[in-house]
Amino acid sequence: MVKPLPSSVLVVGAGGREHALVRSLLASSIQPRVICAPGNAGIADIAPCFPIAADDIAGLVALAKGEQVGFVVIGPEGPLALGLANQLHAAGIPVYGPKADGAQLEASKIFTKQLLLKYGIPTAPAGIYDSIDPALAYVRERGAPIVIKADGLAAGKGVTVAQTLTEAETAVREMLGGKFGSSSSQILIEDCLVGEETSILVVVSGRDYVILPTSQDHKRIGDGDTGPNTGGMGTYSPAEVVTPKILAQIESEIVKPSVDAIADEGIEFCGTLFIGIMLTPKGPSVIEYNTRFGDPETQVVLPRLETDLLTLLWAATCGELGHIKLAVKPDYALCVVVAAQGYPESYPKGDVISIPILPDHVAVIHAGTARNATGDLVTNGGRVLGVTATGPTLAQAAAAAYAACEAIQCRGKYYRRDIGARQLHRT
Repeated sequence: MVKPLPSSVLVVGAGGREHALVRSLLASSIQPRVICAPGNAGIADIAPCFPIAADDIAGLVALAKGEQVGFVVIGPEGPLALGLANQLHAAGIPVYGPKADGAQLEASKIFTKQLLLKYGIPTAPAGIYDSIDPALAYVRERGAPIVIKADGLAAGKGVTVAQTLTEAETAVREMLGGKFGSSSSQILIEDCLVGEETSILVVVSGRDYVILPTSQDHKRIGDGDTGPNTGGMGTYSPAEVVTPKILAQIESEIVKPSVDAIADEGIEFCGTLFIGIMLTPKGPSVIEYNTRFGDPETQVVLPRLETDLLTLLWAATCGELGHIKLAVKPDYALCVVVAAQGYPESYPKGDVISIPILPDHVAVIHAGTARNATGDLVTNGGRVLGVTATGPTLAQAAAAAYAACEAIQCRGKYYRRDIGARQLHRT
């Protein structure tokens, strides 16, 4: 490495992804000082947290300067889209996370769709609309099932996979009627891809990239992939449906062309390119790009890394990613999201959580948690905890995670009972 590893790191964000990042960065061999803003109750147990919102760009830059941090890792998509990386660069602070032009790959689904089509990267046919009647006509022409997407950021809730025309028409009217504000002033209507989904996380630095271990998320709220989409109800790694042959195809047809296309567009991308992929009968096809670590994918990918996370992210930031050879542990990892009853719609906050002492191979990653006035751990979001277990087999990891979910006490806790079922039933 040309530059020595930074001795202090600021992680921006407040969810499970950020808790997982903080844990992994603290485990670095150089034992860096890690701080977080704004953090959550779980992060506060292991690292200093500062009450600065993730969208307070000026406040975060001031914090990084004031605490003299040598490196900033941006977790969520919001501050990326708002240009936090731009402002940190301007202040001379190294940062892992793309500037606003790169963040647009997530902040605008239409921008991404146009890029995919321009460069011939496999993706579903689609139409782009900003008024209701033409959109409804397109939906009726294409038929159901069909996918309706708000163009902008909507906290993981701006996608409707409509199984009927009625459902599709309702989604069109709601989105273009302002359900997500300016985020749905334009919508993308896509053919519904059929197959199994996989999440491919790629650390990118210009034209260099490192593909992280595969995973498979469970987006729907209910067992058997039923009910509305959420930000993710659980995940596991590796996703064995992505065989070495399929992964090679994904790299040659999607990952490398995507990285090159972004660079060809004049975007200097440094950060995580999260590629949601559907494994269709005709081959892998891109569902979406995100421009940050996935949540909850991060919770199962990071525990499987043998390579030091700080070394990996710093190499990307310093333009040295081409020298990294990723090492991965053979263990399986599985994460079950414990949510508040009612998520992803309305749900209570403030319910007390009791977490028992758990085995070393089980980690409780905090997402929507806080401390109340008396110091009790309480719910403070829809996705409350991510219970992550590792094991020599996926079945053992699943058994450990679910035993921990049962042992955690919280009124109204809800979680899917079938995370990893597809793979478990295959083997």
